[in-house]
Amino acid sequence: MELLVSTDWLANEIGASDLRVVDATWFMLDAGRNAQAEYEGGHIPSAVFMDLEELADANSSLPNTLPPPEKFASRMQSLGLGDGSRIVVYDDSPFKSATRAWWMLTLFGAHDVAILDGGIAKWKAEGRPLEAGKPNLRHRHFTVWKDDKAVRNKADMLANLHSKDAVVVDARGAGRFTGEEAEPRPEMASGHIPGSRNLPFGQLFKADGTWKRGAELTGAFTDAGVDLNKPMITTCGSGMTAAVVLFGARMTGKTDVALYDGSWSEWGLDANTPKAQGAA
Repeated sequence: MELLVSTDWLANEIGASDLRVVDATWFMLDAGRNAQAEYEGGHIPSAVFMDLEELADANSSLPNTLPPPEKFASRMQSLGLGDGSRIVVYDDSPFKSATRAWWMLTLFGAHDVAILDGGIAKWKAEGRPLEAGKPNLRHRHFTVWKDDKAVRNKADMLANLHSKDAVVVDARGAGRFTGEEAEPRPEMASGHIPGSRNLPFGQLFKADGTWKRGAELTGAFTDAGVDLNKPMITTCGSGMTAAVVLFGARMTGKTDVALYDGSWSEWGLDANTPKAQGAA
């Protein structure tokens, strides 16, 4: 499959024996919305619900960090996602959380994973069918492995400050990047990783919620001062929207892209990490 599939494509493919559709909607805790309840109220036919809130490392003090491979495989198997599945992920989240699900699936060994362009909002706007409740799931085997090249930790980021081998792209809004806007957690410092570039994730989408393509997408990166010829590391507040920028970079054809999973939740809480403020 392509990285991005259309609603027309999905409507034609639903029912194929190897196709699995995944709702990966995620909201912040203070959003007043329940992703699973909304899924059960109406979702794309045959879709299963991937709980990104639960699909994290329970032993980490940081939000949204990667779960152990064994936990990820167990959850995928229980959702009926297995070896040989073609997987299409969508969301109804302002944070485009399907990209986080896509990144984890590919990082842990799934081979055929795509994102539905426009998500369920576009599907609904076109008057396509929905179904409610939970589907009956059949357990499938998911062979797990971890692509360590696709993820970075704090030590890697500190090393990159000196080597400057990779360009760091921050997906947060401009106010948080410059430090003019306070972080949600009062004990967290403001600003950004020195030397990083700011590309708020929303700039990768058109007004109708679909992805920019071609020169328009590439231009979003270059306008932010991102050198697309260098390896890239994406970051954000907690590793969620960093996946949006990573997916956008992959859409431009880049394969040398990784995600700093701890993101600012880790960097900004550490008094010993260097921090910068102001524009890039």
